[in-house]
Amino acid sequence: MKAKIGVVGEGDVVFPFKLLNFSTFSVENASDARKTIKQLADDDYGVIYLTENIAKELPDVLRFYESQTVPAIIVIPSQQGSSGFAHEHLRETVRQATGQDILD
Repeated sequence: MKAKIGVVGEGDVVFPFKLLNFSTFSVENASDARKTIKQLADDDYGVIYLTENIAKELPDVLRFYESQTVPAIIVIPSQQGSSGFAHEHLRETVRQATGQDILD
């Protein structure tokens, strides 16, 4: 079975992902994103890409899903480019999984 992939974030960022046949969900704020992520998790999405600007406002959501097998939430840069949050989040996730900082 192929995992469903969703992209959550600002409309101008998520729109191009439609070309890759990903499900896209444009949200205006962290509250909308929180509800959308919960719904996607309930709908058995395997991967959720989440923009940095929104992810920064949802540390509790990121922590919760890090402890779950699925969905995997992957933070991606917003249209303004990367603030470094996505890289730091990935670094911390890998460090927790491996016990080492292998992305240095």
